[in-house]
Amino acid sequence: MATDHDRLFKELIQTFFEEFILLFFPDMHEHIDFRHLSFLSEELFTDVTAGEKYRVDLLVETKLKGEDGLIIVHVENQSYVQPSFPERMFLYFSRLFEKYRTRIVPIAVFSYEALRDEPSVFSIEFPFGGVLQFRFFQVELRKKNWRDYIRHDNPVAAALLSKMGYTESEKVELKKEFLRMLVRLELDEARQRLLLGFFETYVKLSEEEEQQLQREVKEMETKEKEKVLELIISYEQKGRKKGLEEGIERGIQQGIKQGMKQGMKRLIRNMACKGMTAEEIAHLVDLSEEEVRRLLEE
Repeated sequence: MATDHDRLFKELIQTFFEEFILLFFPDMHEHIDFRHLSFLSEELFTDVTAGEKYRVDLLVETKLKGEDGLIIVHVENQSYVQPSFPERMFLYFSRLFEKYRTRIVPIAVFSYEALRDEPSVFSIEFPFGGVLQFRFFQVELRKKNWRDYIRHDNPVAAALLSKMGYTESEKVELKKEFLRMLVRLELDEARQRLLLGFFETYVKLSEEEEQQLQREVKEMETKEKEKVLELIISYEQKGRKKGLEEGIERGIQQGIKQGMKQGMKRLIRNMACKGMTAEEIAHLVDLSEEEVRRLLEE
């Protein structure tokens, strides 16, 4: 099943909106009054020219400190390369402004794997002068060095380590530092599960790498060592329990299906013994003649 990147990012940023702004836009954080936050319903826009529909990822209504008027923060996750993305951000901005008639802060989070320079401007110009220059704030995750963020006691930083610039050889160390951050944050189980689920969607360790991780954690000489080990063991046990429950459920469903099939076979054979034709049986039990004959032959 394909990963719903937009849903994952929306859930993360909506849960930790202030932490997201603080991490990447500290100057903006100084001005926003986070006591006034309201998450608006999703907006769906149709691009008639391209024949596509786009859904705005996250809209937050808030205020600036010392001001009464409302502003809207629009956060858009972009999980794939799209050369026309700046134009799309402008279209979102213009349609949102048309609807809400208030100041809008546009933010784009680029979360794809490719390393490229993303423009943050959409402009319309002529040889005789410029008409429009629209700018948006941006976060290019792949260009971030994950080691620069492991000292941040910020849940968004912890989760987004998984989308920053790291090599395959750093994956074990990356997860170890993520777990240390998770322990230091001391979050409730639901939020802890959200961060762990986000991280493990993008950073998958092999069984050998998981064993290496446990060995390295056991050799740690920090105060988080025992808690990190407890965290690893706890989620391993939950994973095994979930797998067992899913296996039992599948077994029950298969048993029900098999029992229904055996009951149908007995019914069809009884009908046939009473002299009914395959056509007559098929009509009564709502099966095709071919299915009836196959059950009679089994």
